[in-house]
Amino acid sequence: MPHRRESYFHLHLVSDATGETLMTVGRAAAVQYSTVSAIEHVYPLVRSQKQLDRVLSEIESSPGIVLYTLVDQELTDRLNAKCKEFGCPSLSVLAPILSMFQNYLGAASTPRVGAQHVLNAEYFQRIDALNYTMMHDDGQLPENWEEADVLLVGVSRTSKTPTSIYLANRGVKAANIPLVPGIPLPEVIWSLKKPLIVGLFASPERIVQIRENRILTLNAPQDRSSYVDRVAVAEEIAQSRRLFGTNNWPIIDVSRRSIEETAAGIITLLKDHRRALDDRSRA
Repeated sequence: MPHRRESYFHLHLVSDATGETLMTVGRAAAVQYSTVSAIEHVYPLVRSQKQLDRVLSEIESSPGIVLYTLVDQELTDRLNAKCKEFGCPSLSVLAPILSMFQNYLGAASTPRVGAQHVLNAEYFQRIDALNYTMMHDDGQLPENWEEADVLLVGVSRTSKTPTSIYLANRGVKAANIPLVPGIPLPEVIWSLKKPLIVGLFASPERIVQIRENRILTLNAPQDRSSYVDRVAVAEEIAQSRRLFGTNNWPIIDVSRRSIEETAAGIITLLKDHRRALDDRSRA
């Protein structure tokens, strides 16, 4: 296949379910190529020949890489045949993994469309966690904090809310508390026993940058209040770190971390925290 010279390429993601798996895999691969950009075409719930016809028409008009997760063998065979005809590389992203599983387990898979989205206990745990997290954002309902798995504490713009929501999608009940200068934390926080309390902080430069961008987005008046003053912000962060250290709360620097990386670190801390709670209860 000849090498492409354009600064972009078409990435077709064909799924008989929601397409989430494909999008994750496709983006993880595409981001490794900084000189070209992927134009995504996502086709979820492709389960009939008629639905596949529309997909094939799109692929023919915008040739590119085709990734798919299809259970139906007839659909798979036709998609591969047409891609070969169009000169487009195609790949089932699950096929190599399923082959490895089959070789190791000595048993063939039982194909089920959308099996990863079954309404099981784990699914409802995530929904419950998401409901809890949305209700306990930004310091709300402190009387329920003992029910949380994780409590995130930090000054404004340390990604507490998006991190909480990401954790909720992993089944973790997360509440978050903003640290506001001159306003003490609710007294209940000092008596909590179950939740893991994690302090989030970032560099003053990063916080000021995010806050200034937020002011611009909201079209708020441009003043040099303490909210975006470098010295005042540095003092906010220093106070927050003293608070974390005094209470021996684990801390995470989110200055250059993605939400996913921060959440992964918190989940690791949570596992250790739960083990410690179990050991304590057995002692």
